[in-house]
Amino acid sequence: MHSLEILGLGTALPEHSISQAGMATFATTCVAPELTGSKNPTGLIEALYRRAGVQSRHSVLLESSSDDEATAERFFEFVKGPEDRGPSTAKRMNRFEIEAPKIALKATAKAIKEANIDPSEITHLITVSCSGFSAPGVDLYLIENLGFARSVARTHVGFMGCHGALNGLRVAHSFAAANPHAVVAMCAVELCTLHHQYGWDPQQIVANSLFADGAATIIGRATAHSDGHSQKLPGRLVDNYSFVIPDTSELMTWKIGDNGFQMTLSPEVPGVITRSLPGALHEFLGRNGLTRSEIKSWAIHPGGPRILAATVAAAELSDAQIDPSISVFQRCGNMSSPTVLFILDELRTRNASLPCVMLGFGPGLNVEIALLR
Repeated sequence: MHSLEILGLGTALPEHSISQAGMATFATTCVAPELTGSKNPTGLIEALYRRAGVQSRHSVLLESSSDDEATAERFFEFVKGPEDRGPSTAKRMNRFEIEAPKIALKATAKAIKEANIDPSEITHLITVSCSGFSAPGVDLYLIENLGFARSVARTHVGFMGCHGALNGLRVAHSFAAANPHAVVAMCAVELCTLHHQYGWDPQQIVANSLFADGAATIIGRATAHSDGHSQKLPGRLVDNYSFVIPDTSELMTWKIGDNGFQMTLSPEVPGVITRSLPGALHEFLGRNGLTRSEIKSWAIHPGGPRILAATVAAAELSDAQIDPSISVFQRCGNMSSPTVLFILDELRTRNASLPCVMLGFGPGLNVEIALLR
């Protein structure tokens, strides 16, 4: 039986960033005052953005790194009235088609360099995204610009939400298990800021306050379980686990609208995680002969402050164990699927040890877990 040995990990962000305070100021330009029913809508938006826990984020829509929204490209024009919902989905997808391949290439080139392989050696290419689509897509751009073999097997994992990279890793692991000669590239790229929503829906304002852009790529190869390996990250991907929590399909959604993709996030989600995650973790670790106390590092996707707090409580984690997730979230925001790989990168800069559990949540409500050893 073969597992997936991780040879290289690369991350990439758009060139420019903006502080959370700057994003809050920008957000007020996308809300018609007459919709709010408040004498101080700016204050309410600023309060929601402060509570989000993000300090800064990167976006392909910024022309410079500044808190002055006037320096941001006016892709999102000032709201024209209560019926204005911003750019069409087609306009947002056009921008995705232009920008997503660029940062995907940066992340993938870094991962290939670290793996010390020639791109032509890669047998399988997996791309992951829930924030945009086009065909030809990111995968073809990587093949054309990085020198992949024309015969590389392509697979796209689409619209699976924040745990999409864990689904992509499952596919990569399956390729490695099926082919002892497999060399797999898995690239997750998201441009969540393209889907900033206009209007005065509290759930949409919360989503606007969290999400950001980024890309991350892993290069791995098939390796026998018995081969000798380091005890430090990134290690080998040896198992995956997926669990759909019953009766939760409406608690978290990500749907295509006329003016971008729209997220809903019920306030019930943290409570559901607190109740459901312990059993899922116990089953997954048990089948791998492990207990929670034996896990040396945790890469927990930070969906938001309350979801992260619920995960900490359910998994009985310490502040030190969750700090890498918080650090990435504060610096970069929620980049959806690549975020957990940014956390994995943060863990290895801290010289974290194996075994490592990677964990994320998404629409379903679904739990995805992966184990590195």
